Amino acid sequence: MRRLLGRHLSIVLLMTWTAAAAQVPAMSTTTTGTSSTPATLNPGVTITGQAPHAEPPLPKLSPDEFTKCTSREMGLASPAGGMPTMSQMAQMSMTTWVCETQLNREEQVVIDACLDRSGKTALPRIIQACTESLDRKLLDSDQRVFLVASRADAYFVNGDWQHALDDYDAAIKLAPRNGVLYYDRGIIFASRSDDDAALRDFDSAMVNDPKLVVPALRHRARIYAARGNLNGALADYSQAIGLQPKIAVLWRDRGYVAISQHDYTGAVNDEAQAIQLDPKLARAYYLRGVAFGDLGQRLNAVDDLRTAVGLDASLARYVLIQGKNVTLTLPPL
Repeated sequence: MRRLLGRHLSIVLLMTWTAAAAQVPAMSTTTTGTSSTPATLNPGVTITGQAPHAEPPLPKLSPDEFTKCTSREMGLASPAGGMPTMSQMAQMSMTTWVCETQLNREEQVVIDACLDRSGKTALPRIIQACTESLDRKLLDSDQRVFLVASRADAYFVNGDWQHALDDYDAAIKLAPRNGVLYYDRGIIFASRSDDDAALRDFDSAMVNDPKLVVPALRHRARIYAARGNLNGALADYSQAIGLQPKIAVLWRDRGYVAISQHDYTGAVNDEAQAIQLDPKLARAYYLRGVAFGDLGQRLNAVDDLRTAVGLDASLARYVLIQGKNVTLTLPPL
């Protein structure tokens, strides 16, 4: 934490903080649907609304789906066991085509649900669809990796981290040079604070997929910073900026590390670059305000802090005003 002194700063920040807090709506309970909720509910009053959309059940796929079609075809053969006639052969071919078309249609429904092409599929339905698809025996390795990864994502979002990790483990065994799988698994490890495993996966992601170098460097830098390895974090952010200098959050985050290293001038410069790239990046203003405060530039600090809280009222929680003193806390990286 750092403390800025000055009555002018306290008054301005207090006014800013109070105005920002007034803009934050109070938490309220809402009812899904088209009906409005009355201010008071009398006994016997029923609130109606639109019923939630119910998706049809998923088709049940047979593991050996086309065997079913072949068996149906063979059942049309001559009862005497002889060669089928031309008419029977034509009927068999048509029946097989209809059967396989229907199975293909059902398969596509399930796969679409697994891959959540609409972006609106419920997580349990995605998991069910992926599981049904993966139970089939007619999948090649690439298809299986794709579906396993989709199910792993659904497990992760649904809070089932262990099943997500199990699926990523299985996918990586099938595709050990797929950098995206390592990167996604690294995100899960980082979420569980398993930093060593996360660092290994981010390293593997960078080795196997050059497109992932910058995002993996950023995640690795955040882990280094949390561990107190500020030099390592600074080096990763600098490398990432060298590769993609127009990403505002990289400058912002490197400025954060600079503040932690008491390099306030460097922090001001980095946050200024972040703001130039993204003028609405609230935390960049906040961090530059912190750096200005530590440099003794109170008026600049006030301007930046006021702008930051105006853009993101939640930043007011990191400002503590006690009399003439203002204490600023760094938000999480």
